[in-house]
Amino acid sequence: MEALDRSEFEELVADALDELPEELGRLLDNVVIVVEDEHDDEELYGLYEGIPLTERDDYGDLTLPDRITLYRLPLCRDSEDREILQEEVLVTVVHEVAHHFGIDDERLHQLGWG
Repeated sequence: MEALDRSEFEELVADALDELPEELGRLLDNVVIVVEDEHDDEELYGLYEGIPLTERDDYGDLTLPDRITLYRLPLCRDSEDREILQEEVLVTVVHEVAHHFGIDDERLHQLGWG
């Protein structure tokens, strides 16, 4: 499908975040979620960068936030229509948030999210 503009895409990301259970959203700690056009690996949909909650020891106040990035162009390019794009954005958000909580790719696949 044709790529959504950044604003429309960010709305899909916000909608996906709203789909997360409220309890989970409250547990997100020191993490920022951003949208970029594309990663150097042009097929990457999302990326978590940081220290998962399960591995944090002394996570001082001056530590930069973890970062979840969603890549607009590959998600749009690989989706046939807006409904599929919306689902792919949700799956990507869940996938990257799971990494923030210390859930690895193998466990995500076992749970049906990969």
